[in-house]
Amino acid sequence: MPNFTDVTEFILLGLTSHPELQLLFFVVFLLVYIITLIGNIGMIILIRIGPQLNSPMYFFLSHLSFAGVWFSSNVTPKMLENLVSDSKTITYPGCIVQCFFFIAFVHVGVFILAMMAFDRYMAIGYPLLYGSRMSRTICIRLISFPYIYSFFISLISTLWTHGLYFCGNIEINHFYCTDPTLIKMACTGTFIKEYTMSTLADLNFSYSLLIIIISYIFILIAILKMHSSEGRKKAFSTCGSHLTTVTIFYGTLFFMYLRSPTEESVEQGKMVAVFYTTVIPMLNPMIYSLRNKDVKEAMNKGISRTFLIK
Repeated sequence: MPNFTDVTEFILLGLTSHPELQLLFFVVFLLVYIITLIGNIGMIILIRIGPQLNSPMYFFLSHLSFAGVWFSSNVTPKMLENLVSDSKTITYPGCIVQCFFFIAFVHVGVFILAMMAFDRYMAIGYPLLYGSRMSRTICIRLISFPYIYSFFISLISTLWTHGLYFCGNIEINHFYCTDPTLIKMACTGTFIKEYTMSTLADLNFSYSLLIIIISYIFILIAILKMHSSEGRKKAFSTCGSHLTTVTIFYGTLFFMYLRSPTEESVEQGKMVAVFYTTVIPMLNPMIYSLRNKDVKEAMNKGISRTFLIK
């Protein structure tokens, strides 16, 4: 039998071993994190106070921003701490908690994107019935599913992570605790964990992506049936921001997780994870604010109202 050790903490090797780059990375990612918090929290507040943003699409967008804040905050503060600290450790419970929230909010994000695609189909395909079919009560019921289901899936996955055994190796070749690196480090108990991780990822990501693809097929059919070119242009414009977010989100997601956790894939995944965990949550509010006329109008009114009060 292997000589199991009671692991109390891990060492996060981080992004780089070069001390001269760590301060630069700290400044860059601190700025990215601040912009992420300001952008996403600002988007949530703007949707709550903007009367022209009182629609299901922005209701789901506010929850996507909420997930982005949690997703980034789960990883970035510890990464920033380790960039300027001599002790680059994370406790075993802290590592498990980080894995739990990471998996949970990844799933929350993908299912919210799927619901936003379905919402766009209902708005474009059934404009006269949109208000009744996507009422406030229905939207609340729909948004409850990603949170309940994702946290349940994350709990199962994290319990399997807790069942891994480590034989003295406590160095994680990453800047946060992630399943592929922990599987690579573990000396036994990896088969069930790796199998459940890949199975759940395949099913959930494929299912949510299938909803998006089917929704956009019906959206395209509905747009082609429109007689007005102005109507087609407006319909395409309302989908542009969502399609941009979906492309970026799923592109990096599939590259990160739908691979076996080899040493090479862990190194590649670390580079992609920088973009995925820090940049994408920052980009989402920018994509919607720059491409969406209603958001820009609400933002201008909010800024004008603030200056008038002063």
